[in-house]
Amino acid sequence: MNVHINQKSIKIISALGFICSVAICISGWRTGIFTSQEKLQAFIGRFGLAGSLVFILFQAVQVVIPILPGGVGCLGGVLLFGTWKGFLYNYVGICIGSFSAFLVAKYYGRTVLNCFFSEKLIQKYDKWTSQDEHFTKLFAIAILLPVAPDDFLCYLAGTTKMSLCSFTAIILLCKPFAIAIYSLGLTAVFAHVTSLIGG
Repeated sequence: MNVHINQKSIKIISALGFICSVAICISGWRTGIFTSQEKLQAFIGRFGLAGSLVFILFQAVQVVIPILPGGVGCLGGVLLFGTWKGFLYNYVGICIGSFSAFLVAKYYGRTVLNCFFSEKLIQKYDKWTSQDEHFTKLFAIAILLPVAPDDFLCYLAGTTKMSLCSFTAIILLCKPFAIAIYSLGLTAVFAHVTSLIGG
């Protein structure tokens, strides 16, 4: 795996993803779709099940190939589908992406870390891997609380001796809390900002 080429490719993909997201936001705002949550949900509702599946796929892919901050996707899920469906779709998509990242790292090893993440980030959390039991506890706490780079940590976990069973248990049990905080917290911020703009 050519590290330098892949790092460049990931940066290009991330930049394009960000540009597309900004363009979609601007277009949605001009057409009135983003002026209220009701209009946004009515628009996505036209696509039925396909809209839900595409969103879940997006959430899974953006864990494997980080394009946008995870909180942005969580906010999108709640705005598009409502609180409970949004939470469910976020949870399913992020879990699928987390498992995928873990398995990719298991297959490719530490080389994959250098392809997707900066050396500074790797060095910051590398000391967690010095003892397997120590890492498992820290990993569980990080996944539970929305304060750490979860996508990176899922890859990092794949380079350790952590079993898929342990990883799965941590993701399934700890992810809901962090997703709920992201979803509800950012939704409140979004509602406040739109009310200020609208007012």
